[in-house]
Formats: sequence, structure tokens, C-alpha cells
Amino acid sequence: MGKKRIVTKTEEVAPKEREREVKVITPQKIKEGKVYIFSSYNNTIITLTDERGNVLTWASAGSIGFKGTKKATPFAASKVAESISDLCHKLGIEKVRVLVKGVGSGRESAIRSLAARGLDIASIKDITPIPHNGCRPPKARRV
Repeated sequence: MGKKRIVTKTEEVAPKEREREVKVITPQKIKEGKVYIFSSYNNTIITLTDERGNVLTWASAGSIGFKGTKKATPFAASKVAESISDLCHKLGIEKVRVLVKGVGSGRESAIRSLAARGLDIASIKDITPIPHNGCRPPKARRV
């Protein structure tokens, strides 16, 4: 079996934890932002960023409490947009640029809900990826 060794740790060997600097953005500095709406067949996710693209907050239909197929409905998307617009008002953001991605049914209702809640929408841009020739089709089936 061999001899048993007892290892004792000294204070010098243990790694020291470095302190990280966390940058806190005050609400007075941010007046404009970007809203990314990702709407798929299964869910709607809305992300609020500043002008540089740093994420401030996000919300999805699943995080609000919708489950299953109800997450992909336009009603769920409008509720997500309402929660994001409330967070915009808390942060002091008045003007937003909207970027929409995806093919889900919650695209338009989310934009309408953002506009109805008092956010000034500067532009709406569709950034859905489109294949320029796409994948190679499968071989013809031989029976």
C-alpha cells in the first residue's frame, strides 16, 4: 500500500483572486439605444443595447412566463416588448433603433408594442440572414 503522505497547503501557494473593475453606466448618460428583436418559430427574444452594442438588458417570452407554443404568439411578443419599454424608461432611453431578425409571428406585434409604449423609433431594419445560393441539395432519390 505504501506510505501515506499528508499534504499541507501554505498561504503562499494559494492563488490570489484579482479584483475586477466593473463599469457602471449611469442612466443620465444613455439617451439612445438599439433594440434587437429575434423572433423564431418557438420564442421571441428582445435585447436592449446601447449605441456601441453593449447589452443593457434582455427579455424573452419564456422569461416572462409563457410556456410551450404560447411563447411564439404575437401576444407574447407584445408583452416582451412592453417589459423592455418599461426598462427603457427606467434607464432613461427615449430614442431607439430597432433591428429585427427571424421569421416568427411576433415581429410586427413587438414593433407596434414598442411604438405604443412611447418609445421614439428612429429606424427599423431587417437583419434576417438570407442565403445567397445556400446548401447543396440532396441527391435524387433512387427507388
